[in-house]
Amino acid sequence: MNKIAIIGLGYVGLPLALEFAKKYPTYGFDINKSRVAELSSGKDHTLEADEEELKASTITFTCKPEEIADCNIYIVGVPTPTDKHHKPDLTPLYKASETVGKLLNEGDIVIYESTVYPGVTEEECVPVLEKYSGMKFNEGFFCGYSPERINPGDKVNTLTKIVKITSGSTPEIADRVDALYNSILENGTHKASSIKVAEAAKVIENSQRDINIAFVNELAKIFTYLDIDTLDVLEAAGTKWNFLPFRPGLVGGHCIGVDPYYLAQKAQEIGYHPEIILAGRRMNDGMGEWLAGEVVKLMIKKQLAVKDAKVLVLGITFKENCPDIRNTKVINVVDELNDYGCQVDVYDPWAGAEEVKAEYGIELCQNLEDDYSAVVLAVAHDEFRTLNIGMHTVENAVVYDIKGVLDRHFVTDRL
Repeated sequence: MNKIAIIGLGYVGLPLALEFAKKYPTYGFDINKSRVAELSSGKDHTLEADEEELKASTITFTCKPEEIADCNIYIVGVPTPTDKHHKPDLTPLYKASETVGKLLNEGDIVIYESTVYPGVTEEECVPVLEKYSGMKFNEGFFCGYSPERINPGDKVNTLTKIVKITSGSTPEIADRVDALYNSILENGTHKASSIKVAEAAKVIENSQRDINIAFVNELAKIFTYLDIDTLDVLEAAGTKWNFLPFRPGLVGGHCIGVDPYYLAQKAQEIGYHPEIILAGRRMNDGMGEWLAGEVVKLMIKKQLAVKDAKVLVLGITFKENCPDIRNTKVINVVDELNDYGCQVDVYDPWAGAEEVKAEYGIELCQNLEDDYSAVVLAVAHDEFRTLNIGMHTVENAVVYDIKGVLDRHFVTDRL
């Protein structure tokens, strides 16, 4: 019988644990004691699960490795970030592999879901598992890879409703991994021909999206200089049957702004310089600073003082109607406005104040002032669509709509 341990209880691990627990004995393991305590009490600050669902679940949440020692399937869903130089940081993956390696028994399967570049599972993780288990790969233990496709805040394309890629280290294990995921999915799986194929498929999904957004971001810059409304252009072009409906904006989060660097790293290791991938990253990583500059230019045109000007930034999460602040690029807008000498307030009813303070050093404002010289809508939370921005601004204030969701009659400019 399958007895499953989910390693890492974030946006990836928790939905997995909840679904597998409906069919199998399931343990949720995390090294963060406060996270384990939170989930055990039926609460989830990521909002991926509600209290009733958590309280009704049979999951055993734990931060003690010994409590998952008799499981026979370990599914690893820990973060795979990049460092300040945009280099992949596999430390969480190594640590998780060490923890699991010490627990492995004959015949166990370790399945990785973390986003990586092709080769990480077999070339980086397997040696760690072998070292700490004392067993040989594909003899004592086996591996699989099934990349996560979690979209934080998305209540439509949830875990059970998507097609899941699966793979295994032998044909027999590939079949077992595929059957395991098929047991909880409504739309089935795609069994990849190898673990490396599955890894590569995941990393190009978000790289493709990143490049397409970079293209429309470049278009937005060009059209700004030509005094043409970018969204009007995209709407017109979108009437063609095969035009792709991408929009310009800030590209952050745990996937799109990170995954291309993983693929670029592997390409560079084999001596190939990935020009398009890195060009897209440069374009998207620089959008925050460029947008802040556009806001300042508009303030100058309106003869508003920039130094010590009060500026309100609406939103700090990386996407709308979601509390996830990981790798948000709104911080680049905030930092650049601060560098211009502005006094920036950040308001976001979705973000956790303590988490924002710890991660970015920003004190979220709880009460909006009524004399802002500029307002920047950075995240399209539903609450902002009906906010009476005019109540909080000085006469002739700049209102810049990065997301293009406000009534254009009340907006000075938009991306």
